[in-house]
Amino acid sequence: MSTLPPDAPVPDPACDVQENRSKNTPSLCRHKKTNQGYVIIDGRWFYLGDYDQPRTKQRYHQLIAEWLACGRMLPQDKNTLTIIELADLFWQYAKTYYVSPTGKPTTELAHFKQLLKMIKKLYGFSKAADFGPLALKALRQEMIDKGWCRINVNHHVGRIKRIFRWATENELVPGNSYHSLQAVVGLKRGHCQVREGRTVRPVPMHMVEAIRPFVSQQVWAIIQLQLFTAARSGEIVIMRPCDIDRSGKIWVYKPTDHKTAYRGHERNIYMGPNAQKIVTKYLLRPGEAYCFSPIEAEAARREKMHEDRDTPLSCGNKPGSNRKDKPSRLRHDHYDPQSYGNAIAQACERAFPLPENLGRKKGESRDAFFKRLKKDPDLREQVKQWRREHRWHPHQLRHNAATELRKEFGLESARIILGHRSSAVTTIYAEEDNRRALEVMAKFG
Repeated sequence: MSTLPPDAPVPDPACDVQENRSKNTPSLCRHKKTNQGYVIIDGRWFYLGDYDQPRTKQRYHQLIAEWLACGRMLPQDKNTLTIIELADLFWQYAKTYYVSPTGKPTTELAHFKQLLKMIKKLYGFSKAADFGPLALKALRQEMIDKGWCRINVNHHVGRIKRIFRWATENELVPGNSYHSLQAVVGLKRGHCQVREGRTVRPVPMHMVEAIRPFVSQQVWAIIQLQLFTAARSGEIVIMRPCDIDRSGKIWVYKPTDHKTAYRGHERNIYMGPNAQKIVTKYLLRPGEAYCFSPIEAEAARREKMHEDRDTPLSCGNKPGSNRKDKPSRLRHDHYDPQSYGNAIAQACERAFPLPENLGRKKGESRDAFFKRLKKDPDLREQVKQWRREHRWHPHQLRHNAATELRKEFGLESARIILGHRSSAVTTIYAEEDNRRALEVMAKFG
């Protein structure tokens, strides 16, 4: 196989005989003047020999197979490929691989996007074949300097190894590149100067009740369903009437997408009387429509504002007159985990405002307050500590439900309801109840 030489005749597509008319796969063509078979891939012309020879077709199928195996890309030179080129090639692959069964990008794709930016910033113009353990450790130190916790750093180091494993599999880098990176072991607890992540704990119920006046009915319903079903927030926000089996006394909700769907696992979320009572009024809609809609929440908020209006309708703005024709942010037909988490975070800000000694001074603008925080490290640390003690996120609700399930019904029941394959994973979510141990030792010890 050879590319088109400078003095070779230019093929005329009008007189070429195409053997494969597929629009997605390059076709094997015949040049009439020279009777050579050729194929055009990514703008490059490959001459494969005499068109009538069987080996020409064999070379064509071989070249196309290698092209498809590389993700519809031509094999790259292992010795000249740079980190930027490798990152771009992997990103094209990742966008098609790291997607849910419904076709939506997974959170893993966002992690790779963040990681590839860091790799290109530090080693973008370096050769991918020269990237070794020392370069990987330098990237790891960059993550540590950014304040990332140990577990997060180890996960990102594993993703870098995954990138080079894919590159080795597709013969983009020498085989020893990936194997040398395997020598870099993960950071161990207590053996390195890196921040440890905080253990996720159940959120106190008084903090949950405190935000109720500051969230919409839809968000509050999602919160209650998490407490009653122990489901993940990403599973509840995509609930639709057609996904709920209501034939039995206990309803069974089967989300179309969940954390382990890519493994082929089935997820059943069981809804008892309390959960059924909450979700019933959100089922009066088409079967394919989402139960919890931000559009409905915004409409209810505007209606409430209109009811509380003091200005006569003949004065001031009329309802809907101050809306933008093309707003920069559009409301979606259902919440996602991020928007749901943002709603809770904003409600926590209103339910637990900063005390006077830490918050904004009278007449101080928001920008001036942030500048003052930036100049005063002690004040900034106090504000962070206050917010850590008076903020919570949706994932903690799953820990609330798991702990209660384990306390009342045992570890095995909690495992089934949480959808775990192993009880070892359930113990991470369900805190151990020490009440029984205290009762035993009061008698024995």
